[in-house]
Amino acid sequence: MFGLRRFSKRRAEPANDAAAAASAPPRADAEELLRRLEWTVIRRLDGALQGDYRTLFRGFGLDLADLREYQAGDDVRHIDWNVTARLQSPHVREFQEDREVSAWFLLDLSGSVDFGSAGVRKRAVLTSFVAVLARLLTRYGNRVGAVLYGGQGEGAIPARTGRRHVLHVLDRIGALRADGKSGETRLGDLLERSLSAIGRRSVVFVVSDFISAPGWEQTLGVLAQRHEVVAVRLYDPLEQALPDLGLVVLQDAETGEQLFVDTHDPGFRRRFAAAAAERETALRKALAEAGVDCLELATDERLDQALLHFMRLRRRRSQLVGGLNGPWARDI
Repeated sequence: MFGLRRFSKRRAEPANDAAAAASAPPRADAEELLRRLEWTVIRRLDGALQGDYRTLFRGFGLDLADLREYQAGDDVRHIDWNVTARLQSPHVREFQEDREVSAWFLLDLSGSVDFGSAGVRKRAVLTSFVAVLARLLTRYGNRVGAVLYGGQGEGAIPARTGRRHVLHVLDRIGALRADGKSGETRLGDLLERSLSAIGRRSVVFVVSDFISAPGWEQTLGVLAQRHEVVAVRLYDPLEQALPDLGLVVLQDAETGEQLFVDTHDPGFRRRFAAAAAERETALRKALAEAGVDCLELATDERLDQALLHFMRLRRRRSQLVGGLNGPWARDI
């Protein structure tokens, strides 16, 4: 997949807090990254959901434990302080063993995710998504694991809980860089590895730009039969339509191959947009045939808004299937 090697001489400010936080150097700044996201994205989600994340997690196939008022003798560690502040009375979460859910992130960190315009790369969006979801899940007692693909350092991270584990996952993401020698991305390899890495039924997030060699579609369908799977598709607006920039260099992020193109030519821009639309149609068809919903994350969009939008779409579909008396009947 070709991307613009150079879009503008002016370095634009990141379009959203989440992506800006994830632009920090890897490893040493994992703590700073997570803290920033807790004060921006997670804080905004707290406000939108009023501390009750059950509606958000149900959108991803997760069912949290029930809430009830605090009673004498309850473990204070189970007090939900967000709900307590909203309702003005102490509430605790009842965690039941059969409700503990493991979530897995299958992460495509190949060369193409290093592309991005306006100062924000798809890798930054990926890192922010994992940090926010993993932190929210572990905060409520769920375990998270990951399978990394795309260069030296790839492999599986066992599912565990706790903030320290989230930091470890972020460290591993930051440390893995595409080596530029593997050539074309084979998303099917990542999905095949996950089949053996993930044991019990889990919620699985396949986070990728889905710029890959063909052949992954069938494996995704097998994965969706075993687990609750959500495709998280990363994209940049420049991958769908090119503006008139004159002569530019397009460079394949994975092979290094370069092409000089004249974006001033309206015919070229039309052909580029048509090819992008064709890929879009093929991707949507493949995901639909696999029975997988898709959360789209753009480099120019706020992460919290994208998560809430996806949650509302899933809730509306659940209402249509199960009627308006189910758990999704209440608006936020």
